[in-house]
Amino acid sequence: MMTEILVATHNEHKKEEIQQILGEGFLVKSLKDYHIFDEIIEDGDTFEENAMIKAKFCYETTGIPSIGDDSGLVVDALGGSPGIYSARYAGDHDFNKNIAKVLEEMQSETNRRAYFITVMCYYDAEGARFFEGRVQGNLIAENKGHKGFGYDPIFVPEGHDMTFAEMSAEEKNKISHRRKAVDQLLKFLG
Repeated sequence: MMTEILVATHNEHKKEEIQQILGEGFLVKSLKDYHIFDEIIEDGDTFEENAMIKAKFCYETTGIPSIGDDSGLVVDALGGSPGIYSARYAGDHDFNKNIAKVLEEMQSETNRRAYFITVMCYYDAEGARFFEGRVQGNLIAENKGHKGFGYDPIFVPEGHDMTFAEMSAEEKNKISHRRKAVDQLLKFLG
């Protein structure tokens, strides 16, 4: 029997990525599958708060165990920015503009260290539980690759020589921040 989990997203890429990682024992649904088109206002000050806002909304709306996640790029030289504002760093959800802004701010920086973080909140009748994954790496000075989404074209994970956007979905999903958070969630779900 499959366990149904609602992921607090309208992003089909994210839904597919989580489904691939969770595997066959789970049926991952998105907000679109439940015809929920409300914009969930992420007004928390941390990745944890934003993840919980989404998961709690979904659980309270549907009664289905729900996952909210908040992910972002944290850049040392930018004092932790874009951080929780990663998706709208340049003002809206346009990742080409977001990448351009980060690259512009990083032009004269020699410290290229950054990490991707995902904080997942699993919310059900028992309340909220949190799971975190991080991938350390470095930013490059230009876009490379056309796979993935978000900041993937400028992020090279530690121990690799290609960006997330140059990797196949399978390669990325083995090492991604989201994978690390989902692996913890899987252990919790048993």
